[in-house]
Amino acid sequence: MPFPLMFSKRVRSIELSGIRKIFDMAQGDVINLGLGEPDFQPPPRVMDAVYEGVKRGYNKYGPSKGFPELRRLIAEKYKDYGDFTKDNVLVTVGATEGFIATLLSFVDKGDEVLYPDPGFVLYKPHTMIAGGKPVAYPIYQENEFVPKQDDLLERITSKTKAIIVNYPNNPTGGVLSDEHIKMIVDIAEDNDLLIISDEVYFNLLYDSPPKTFLGKYDKLVFINSFSKEFAMTGWRLGYIIAPEEYVEQIGKIHYYTVACPQSPIEYAAIVALKETPDYINYMREKFQKRRNLMYSLLKNIKGVHPNLPKGAFYMFPKIDVENVVEVVKETVKRGVLCTPGEAFGENGKEHIRFSYAASEKNIKRGMEIFAEVMEKFT
Repeated sequence: MPFPLMFSKRVRSIELSGIRKIFDMAQGDVINLGLGEPDFQPPPRVMDAVYEGVKRGYNKYGPSKGFPELRRLIAEKYKDYGDFTKDNVLVTVGATEGFIATLLSFVDKGDEVLYPDPGFVLYKPHTMIAGGKPVAYPIYQENEFVPKQDDLLERITSKTKAIIVNYPNNPTGGVLSDEHIKMIVDIAEDNDLLIISDEVYFNLLYDSPPKTFLGKYDKLVFINSFSKEFAMTGWRLGYIIAPEEYVEQIGKIHYYTVACPQSPIEYAAIVALKETPDYINYMREKFQKRRNLMYSLLKNIKGVHPNLPKGAFYMFPKIDVENVVEVVKETVKRGVLCTPGEAFGENGKEHIRFSYAASEKNIKRGMEIFAEVMEKFT
C-alpha cells in the first residue's frame, strides 16, 4: 500500500474559490451574470495578428521581460503619469502572475499585507503563498466601497509591509477620488509601505478619466493587463510598471516561474497598442448602458439595495435576507449565474455580485428570474 502523499502546509491552508463552487452547480444553458470578463471578442485585427505572428515565426522563447518594443509601447501608453521607459515595464503571463511574482519578491514570512474586504479572491491566498499574513481592511457600500482612513491606520503594525488597492474595484465597481488616492499614499509614505495597485479596469470608468496611483508614489507596483481593455482574458498577458530596481527583482521570480511571456500573444499585443488603442471606448459605451439597465431593474426588487458602480462591470447590491448564499444557490438552480458576496470576504456576506458583461436581453431575463427568487425569501 503506497504511503499517503504529504501535501505542504501552504497548499492545505488555501481553500478553493467560492466562485468556483457556485459555478460548478450550474447545469446546462445558463444566463451568465457571474462573468469576470468582457463578453466581447478582441478586435478583429488583433485576432488576425496572433496567426500573423505564428506565420512570421514568433513561436520561440522570447526575452524574459517581454519584447522590448512591447515594453516601450506600454511605457509610452502611460507617459502622462510619469517618465517611464521600457526598463520600468515587465510583461507577465496575465496580471495574476505579475501579482504573485510581486508578493514573492517583497514579502517575507510574517510580513503583514493589507488587502480590501470585500476584494478580489487572489489577494489573501497569494499573500499566504508568499509566507505573509493577510490583514483585511473593510470597504462598505455606505462609503461607496472606499476605505476609511481610520480603518487603514488601525490595522498598520510594525510588521506591515504592503497595502493592496484595487480600483476600479472588483467586486463592487467602486472608484477612488483624487482625495482618496492622496490619503492612501500619505499613509503608505508615513509608514514606509509598498503600494500594490491592481488597476486592470484602469480605462473602464463611466464618469471620469482614469484615477490612478501611477506617478503618485515612488514605492509602487502598478499591475494591469490586456484582458479587460482588449477582451483578451484567455490570452493571459499582463504587465507591471514599477521602479527599475523593482522590475529587476520581480523579474527573477517571473523568470523562474514562467521563463517568458507567450511570443505570438506579445506580437498581437503590439498590434493592439499600435492599431486599436481605443477599443475600450466601444466596450465602455455598451457597459454603461447595461449598468444603467441592471441598476434600474435591481432597485425595483424588494429587499435589494443596489449600488451604482462608477467603474468596472460589476454591481454589488446589499440583500435583505437571512442567508444570501441560499438566494444565490436558488438563482443558479434557476439558470442564472451570480456570485455570493462572501466569496470576496467577510464584509461581502450581505451582498451578491452581478456582472453586466452580458447582453441586455440576458440582463433583463436574469433580473426577472432573480426577482422571482427574491419573492420566496422576502
